[in-house]
Amino acid sequence: MLQSSKKSSCLFRKITFICGLIAVNCVNEVKSVEFYTEKPAFLPSCKIYQPGFTKCSTNTVQKLIDQLVIGIPEVVKEFGTFDPMHVHDIYFKQDNNDVATVRANLSEVIVKGFSKTVIKESRVSKKDFSWVTKIFLPKMRLDAKYKMEGRILLIPLRGAGKMFIEIDNLDIILYTKTRLYQKAGYTFDNVTAVRVDLNMTRVQTNFENIFNGQSKEVERSTNEFFNENWRDFYEALKPIIIETVETILYDIMHKVFNLIPANFFVEDIPTPEQLYGNKKSSGK
Repeated sequence: MLQSSKKSSCLFRKITFICGLIAVNCVNEVKSVEFYTEKPAFLPSCKIYQPGFTKCSTNTVQKLIDQLVIGIPEVVKEFGTFDPMHVHDIYFKQDNNDVATVRANLSEVIVKGFSKTVIKESRVSKKDFSWVTKIFLPKMRLDAKYKMEGRILLIPLRGAGKMFIEIDNLDIILYTKTRLYQKAGYTFDNVTAVRVDLNMTRVQTNFENIFNGQSKEVERSTNEFFNENWRDFYEALKPIIIETVETILYDIMHKVFNLIPANFFVEDIPTPEQLYGNKKSSGK
């Protein structure tokens, strides 16, 4: 009788464990949706035709960033964590430049620092609902594996290895172009293009094996020279840094604004037909 009781108890525990696994899988599945049909609690909404919209919009975008740091399941599923962030490979070529002639490939790119993002201002155009956002990052760091050849500040370079770029007090002005479209009775923002202007107080870099390991002393002194003359060196790296920042912001915004209807950000946003006239916006 005792043996039978033990078997029943063991069977009960197994059934409970299996049911628990099924429940967890069901919860995980319902977390991921095509788009939100109810406004998420973390997102305050604003009205563009009422006073104080820019202040309200700035707060809303900050709340969105804060939630990205915590984690939005659909965004994490596609991109991974917001900070650190894994970025796809970067291929860079710059010719006929007084500062540099460089060809470089960056792989295994990891960017850190976006969890400290401060939204200083978010302005939305009433004309076409594009927007300009002023963003501040106390520090942004990019780590990657690189392959590079060319010259920077008249120094011939050929190497491959690990590298990092670290930027202090990064001010970003983000210019975003959008096109409104409608789906299932909701108005959405399709992000069609982004452009950034950058300003910072310092750039520090380090390239391992920058001369293919021929001289560690020359490698050390070259990295020191680049950091001492960081403003000139930044001009050489500027396209890489800009492309990285634009790629990150475009990819994240494209996903977020296809996930969350524009109505949940701007309550009184017009429909595409109202904004563009009788010519209907058929989608993205």
